[in-house]
Amino acid sequence: MIFEIKNIYKDYYQGHEAVPVLKDISLSVSEGEYVAIMGPSGSGKSTLMNIIGCLDKQTRGSFSFDGVDIMSAGDRKLSEIRNKKIGFVFQNFNLLPRQSALENVELPLLYAGVSKRERRKRAKEALRTVGLENRMMFKPTQLSGGQKQRVAIARAIVNHPRLLLADEPTGALDTASGEQVMQLFEELNKNGSTIVMITHEPDIARCAKRIMYIRDGRLMDEPSDRQEGAL
Repeated sequence: MIFEIKNIYKDYYQGHEAVPVLKDISLSVSEGEYVAIMGPSGSGKSTLMNIIGCLDKQTRGSFSFDGVDIMSAGDRKLSEIRNKKIGFVFQNFNLLPRQSALENVELPLLYAGVSKRERRKRAKEALRTVGLENRMMFKPTQLSGGQKQRVAIARAIVNHPRLLLADEPTGALDTASGEQVMQLFEELNKNGSTIVMITHEPDIARCAKRIMYIRDGRLMDEPSDRQEGAL
């Protein structure tokens, strides 16, 4: 088991008033799974992603990641989990514009204290995995949107994380580039990567092996009537 969430709630506060965002959510993901969490804007999917990614904590309920109780984990432990056990892929790539593709991919290894020689070796391997062996020294401004996302994926997998967490990974891409990225996710999953992907696009969600649906802060195995219509 990579992680297990049981009966979690997440509230935000406006003054003294609690505003519920996530309501009684339970989800477990095992090694090698490929899960899509699908929902419209405002459904709570980004909040759920932040909790799964250890960027935020639930208000109540339990969350265990790789055997660690996240609710009671301190900042140092959470930082270690994010750096070594979770690879993040964001909609807008989040690449450093003045650094080459290779240097961007090296960053998680730098934070993990890996030696320069080993960093370079592993970053090159990750870029070869995503098909960018000929673009290693290019800066983000010299790359297409699809190539930028592949650099971001290489950065996400360079530490061999337990979980690859993707937030709307094709949202900033054209159709052809989006299809290439989804093919890459499929290959990574076939090779053993565990993937949880957040999306609002039915065609993207169908690339996963399991689809969960979130609406109004509640997670379900079946879509609501409005989501069913979208599918």
